[in-house]
Amino acid sequence: MELIREQLVLPNNGKKLLLHSCCAPCSGEVIEAIQASGIDFTIYFYNPNIHPLKEYELRKNENIRFAEKCGIPIVDADYDSDNWYERAKGMEMEPERGIRCTMCFDMRFERTALYAHENGFDTISSSLGISRWKNFDQINDSGLRAAAKYEGLTYWTHNWRKKGGSARMLEISKREHFYMQEYCGCAYSLRDTNKWRLEHGKERIKIGEKYYGIN
Repeated sequence: MELIREQLVLPNNGKKLLLHSCCAPCSGEVIEAIQASGIDFTIYFYNPNIHPLKEYELRKNENIRFAEKCGIPIVDADYDSDNWYERAKGMEMEPERGIRCTMCFDMRFERTALYAHENGFDTISSSLGISRWKNFDQINDSGLRAAAKYEGLTYWTHNWRKKGGSARMLEISKREHFYMQEYCGCAYSLRDTNKWRLEHGKERIKIGEKYYGIN
């Protein structure tokens, strides 16, 4: 049965979208939904929070692989992890969804907005919001702050989880055999996730071993 999708329209009569992507599993449904609506967009991969480097490369390469399959241009931005750690100082013990995550969203969206401003994009958005592990309002607040710095730039607050988006995200991940990350991404998230796993009798996360629809 052919999937009938909602016709999406960029806010404020936008014409060109720069989509920040955190990973292939989160962005798969977002990419397909935007593409189905005929929107002109480019993917922007900027995630200096991801640790270790092996995990970063796995997530980035999966994103590039899917973008190329869909025929969508993708920008591979810098992996300036030292800058991220500098900004995270004093927040090492903060919980998920706390101020460290706000800092992280701000940092990634600020760079996304700058690139959009310098390269003729009038709209930015992110695949981060589709994950049920994230605070949707926290993400949107960061996006809106970043876009507000540039005249004529809009952050698109579309809720990708609704109307079956979350379910299709998993379906696409299994269909494409995406790499299955098991923690948010940063070193502190990995630390806390492994601590929880050990306390519950589970093994530590093994980087690069699990893929949707395979394991």
